[in-house]
Amino acid sequence: MDPVEIYELLREKIIWLDLKPESVLNLSELADMFGVSRTPIKEVLILLQSEGWVLRHGQHFMVTPLSLDRIKEITEIRYVLELQANIWSMYRITPEELKELNELKKTIVQMKGSSSTRQLVELDFSFHRMMFRAAKNNQLAQILERLLNQYFRFWLSIPREIDVTSFFAETLEIMQAVEAKDESKLRQATINHIKRSVDEIMGSF
Repeated sequence: MDPVEIYELLREKIIWLDLKPESVLNLSELADMFGVSRTPIKEVLILLQSEGWVLRHGQHFMVTPLSLDRIKEITEIRYVLELQANIWSMYRITPEELKELNELKKTIVQMKGSSSTRQLVELDFSFHRMMFRAAKNNQLAQILERLLNQYFRFWLSIPREIDVTSFFAETLEIMQAVEAKDESKLRQATINHIKRSVDEIMGSF
């Protein structure tokens, strides 16, 4: 397995909590798991460290702890970048992308209360990825996707049941604003969406 594949698999395991926050990463065990030497594993962990997914703990690497201070910093960035991305998306979205967004809206409306937290988070990520890519700025999309993945670790750690209607309330408002080309409504819905998201996290930890 090449280092790129190992990097992607480890990052996914961290995001979806298959590797828990603060768990120690053993180079030899990972090397055996992926059928490679320790050298490419260490290179991958150094890359993950540069992106904030892991950190050094003495002679070892460990998965980055969940940090509310980090979420606060990311939220400040989201208020600026995600708002601009959504505005660009509203004006740059293609008819095909708008059709995909509407199909996603139907899926959200049909979601049941029994849906797992992971299912809700995956659907939310699909929405954000569509919006980020519709902005037609790949650099911005990559930055926002990375920031959003940090949020998902917190959402997946929330020990209580998430209300589906509340979770997607502002999402549906954003979709409606994009379709109507209503920038004022889009701005407010985006701000409310980010604020509610961070309030939910802060109230759970």
